[in-house]
Amino acid sequence: MLRKILVVGAGKSTSYLLDYFLEKAIEEQLYVIIADLNPAGIPEKFKTHTNFKVVGLDISNTPERQKLVQQIDLVVSMLPAGLHMTVAKDCIQFEKHLVTASYVSDEIKLLDKEAKKKGLIFMNEVGLDPGIDHMSALQIINKIKAKGGKMLLFESFTGGLVAPECDNNLWNYKFTWNPRNVVIAGQGGTAKFIQEGTYKYIPYHKLFRRTEFVDIDGFGKFEVYANRDSLKYREAYGLTDILTLYRGTMRRVGFSKAWNMFVQLGMTDDSYTIEDSEGMSNREFTNLFLPYSPTDSVELKLRYYLKIDQDDIMWDKLQELNLFDNKRIIKLKNATPAQILQNILEESWSLADDDKDMIVMYHKFGYELNGVKKQIDASMVVIGEDRSHTAMSKTVGLPVAVTSLLILNKKITTPGVQIPLSSNVYDPVLAELEHYGITFKETEVPYLGYNPDSVAS
Repeated sequence: MLRKILVVGAGKSTSYLLDYFLEKAIEEQLYVIIADLNPAGIPEKFKTHTNFKVVGLDISNTPERQKLVQQIDLVVSMLPAGLHMTVAKDCIQFEKHLVTASYVSDEIKLLDKEAKKKGLIFMNEVGLDPGIDHMSALQIINKIKAKGGKMLLFESFTGGLVAPECDNNLWNYKFTWNPRNVVIAGQGGTAKFIQEGTYKYIPYHKLFRRTEFVDIDGFGKFEVYANRDSLKYREAYGLTDILTLYRGTMRRVGFSKAWNMFVQLGMTDDSYTIEDSEGMSNREFTNLFLPYSPTDSVELKLRYYLKIDQDDIMWDKLQELNLFDNKRIIKLKNATPAQILQNILEESWSLADDDKDMIVMYHKFGYELNGVKKQIDASMVVIGEDRSHTAMSKTVGLPVAVTSLLILNKKITTPGVQIPLSSNVYDPVLAELEHYGITFKETEVPYLGYNPDSVAS
């Protein structure tokens, strides 16, 4: 008997997810319905396969959406995070399992009691970050604890970057995920973490000038800036007494200092709209954030405002983005500064058809065992194939697909709203991901603890 899956949303992150279901369709007796607002963009191989059905769906069309949910056993929601709740309510009503790659929202948490009552698994945070970061970290943390070790330090950093062979701009960066999330990263709160037993806080306007450095064997040096809340998983990871807990985002060295120019100018602000933005040139947009001068050029005012010289690499980085171009016209009506900046950056930072992206994840575990302080470094690097089969889609989509199959095969059985913190979830998921080249390199190194010399102020 066929087991039926509904995949809602078939965007950039679903190429490997759908390929995995295609690969397993016959042997696992799967029937997959792919529902998307733009079904024409879904590859022909799914439209012609007897175990697949492709349909158009506007998620706000309740009768059509619910008609699909009633037909299946499990829903994979790859929609934007804010839309998961719409599908989650359907899953409660029609008693279907749900899997997402997104952070579990407070709204969905409220469905926990009802999900447990109906024996439903609502698995969230099984993508890359969140997802693989949880599972890989907990697997090592729990091994350390099983040996009698006491955790002293845990640091975890992830970056979606461009592969070295396709790294051809001064920023050493291209968009591999939702560009909006890059532009507004770090906003809406102060970054908080704990280092050597002391709580640390970094406000948004200082975030990109407080970086640490990480070396990844074979790939060189990276920098990291703090995530908004490193402490939210302290209890979930069983690290309530840990001295250092720090999570962050990885970039190539120099990116954060350059990005800070946009923060200081106010170009990343998403809290107000520019009424006459449509038809404005890039140069006019840049000038909005600079003092008035009847004689000085936009270039001169900006260099003076940011205190950068004409021979500074920072100046070259700004010029590379065509910020002073009078002929490039903004086509967004009543847009926020952040939306306009995103639009400008996408012209320079979008992946070309033959570009490859790269995912880098790094964990540092410091612990004490039999009175001796020890350290394990673990790193994962995944290179994408091309613009459609990216490392990002692989590391986000595959764990979602693997988890979905484990639920259907009753290898994961605990009901309720949850994230992958149990070994009966992360062990089989990580084992399956290894077959697809998603693996960690673990190295025992001398214990370094937290090294303040690695911080750029």
